[in-house]
Amino acid sequence: MAREFDRNMFIMLFAIMIGAIIITFFIADLVSRGKIEILEESIVKYQSDIVTLKEENENFTSNFIKSSIILDQAGEDRGFGNYYYDLGVVWFSSITSEKNIEIYRSKGIENTTFAMRYYTYSNLNFIDANEFFRKTKNFTNVQKYYEILDLYIDLTDKGAEMTLLRYDESLYLTYLLENITYNSSIGAIEYLTNVTELLDLFNQTKTQYFTALNQFQEILKQIDAYRFWEDIR
Repeated sequence: MAREFDRNMFIMLFAIMIGAIIITFFIADLVSRGKIEILEESIVKYQSDIVTLKEENENFTSNFIKSSIILDQAGEDRGFGNYYYDLGVVWFSSITSEKNIEIYRSKGIENTTFAMRYYTYSNLNFIDANEFFRKTKNFTNVQKYYEILDLYIDLTDKGAEMTLLRYDESLYLTYLLENITYNSSIGAIEYLTNVTELLDLFNQTKTQYFTALNQFQEILKQIDAYRFWEDIR
């Protein structure tokens, strides 16, 4: 009887052990599967974050390069505009006698017309560059990048203002050249109509232009002096 009891007890204990092992195995398997699923989810999220970051970096770089190229073109067009504007001023200032008035007036108008054309190109390029710099800000969350991009945005805003003012100067100078004539009865150069208001507009615009130019150059200095990294102390 005692042997039968021991045998049954042994079988029962053995069964309990087997059951405990199986349960432990299932629990371990479930935990392991849970960890694997969490790991897989983490990997998927990590890969997604990497793709997003890569796309943002590519978009940031692409837009910044486009902005810079257009800004360079705006500067080049502005340079040509200044060249032709200065020639227009030279021809305007050189009208002194009946002998050369028609040639000088024609050359002056030709150059101011070229100047207006290039100032228009430059103005549009400054506006385009400004839009690309603003768009570039959407692809970064780095404060230093925001700061330098804001400087470029201010620069292109001022560049657009500056070229528009210089366009107006060139236009007023063209009108002045068109009004100049030689009065043979008094033997002197004069204007066909009263250009007092036109001269006032020309001079006011010139003053506004140099104010904008000084602001433009000041922003350029800030960009050149901008530090991305603090000095090592």
